[in-house]
Amino acid sequence: MPPTAFTSSEPLSGEELRAVGPPRYPRPSRLLTPLEVTPAKAATAAERLGLLTVGDLLDHLPRDRQSSRTIAELGVDEVATVVVEVRSITSRPVRRRGMKPLVTAVVADATGTMEATFFNQPWLQRKYVPGTRLLLSGKYQARNRFRVQFHAESGEEVGSADDMATYPATDGLSTTQILALVRQWRGAAQEMLEPLPARLRAIERLADRAAAVDAAHFGDQEGGRRRLAFEELLLVQIALLRRRARRRESARAEPLEPPGELTRRWLADSLPFAPTNDQRSAMAEIDAELARDRPMQRLLMGEVGSGKTVVALYAMLRAVESGAQAALMAPTETLAEQHFATLQALMPGELVQAALLTGSTPGARRTDMLGKLASGELKLLVGTHALIEEAVEFDRLAVSVVAVQH
Repeated sequence: MPPTAFTSSEPLSGEELRAVGPPRYPRPSRLLTPLEVTPAKAATAAERLGLLTVGDLLDHLPRDRQSSRTIAELGVDEVATVVVEVRSITSRPVRRRGMKPLVTAVVADATGTMEATFFNQPWLQRKYVPGTRLLLSGKYQARNRFRVQFHAESGEEVGSADDMATYPATDGLSTTQILALVRQWRGAAQEMLEPLPARLRAIERLADRAAAVDAAHFGDQEGGRRRLAFEELLLVQIALLRRRARRRESARAEPLEPPGELTRRWLADSLPFAPTNDQRSAMAEIDAELARDRPMQRLLMGEVGSGKTVVALYAMLRAVESGAQAALMAPTETLAEQHFATLQALMPGELVQAALLTGSTPGARRTDMLGKLASGELKLLVGTHALIEEAVEFDRLAVSVVAVQH
């Protein structure tokens, strides 16, 4: 297909294509490049964080941002991050046994100078030549000295990185080292494929994925994260809708008969009070669902005392009057006993056989109960997770209610 204009299905003309130059197509295979991390301890730490490829690194978003300090602001024994420029650097061996070679650099920012010390890294004298801009993390010590713990080159002018990203890190791989790796591979974000249609991004005022990733690391962190969060949630919702559609296509249920004499009599004569409008609305929706040939999956939600149990009992009685069975499962024995007592109080005078099954049910009663359940004689069963044990067999279970806690 020829390239089209942004948010349009109209192909670009030859003149328009020549004006913008040859199109550039992303190379997502570059994101699969193995991430090279040194030294070995840092490489092991990167594996623990799941940073195996360049794509993994760019998807490792910062958790927040922190302001770098200036040299003039540092206090003795303060642990901080500074952005400085190397003025001079020297290396000297240490002949005393047990001491590591030292590299000493005079570094400066707009507020002053100090002496930064690197331990056991003599090659830094060749790497950090005068004029190199650095991010240094460490402890400021007396006599204007800074003991460096982590360091990386800064790709920006000194003093312009006042607000730096901080990353989820681990022992062996600091946030400063991760930032250095992200700076190194910053350009690879342009190889990311764009999953969102241009029209949707225009409507929602969202950047493309490459720009969002770059912003999350180096610019508008909140804006970049919002764009990426939108994509993630959208894809999750699409996956859930697809799974739901597949389940509905494959699952079948026996439709129940329309409301009959049992529920009519229960509502009119046995229920101790008249249902509210919301309860009647919920019952009507349940009737519509039970008449279909696909399983009903409903979440009945309401405050304590709002009458959820009445609606649940209505659904269970709908199964009973259709010649089937119903079950209610609660998370604890105490709640199961309370539900059982409530159900009995809500249907006085109705000749519907009901029973309570928990882990504490005596063996003889349990055996009798399971026999009646398998034959279909027992219509309503309330219990705990004992209801889903292998020995429990229903003759024709049509409605199951699961009571949940927060």
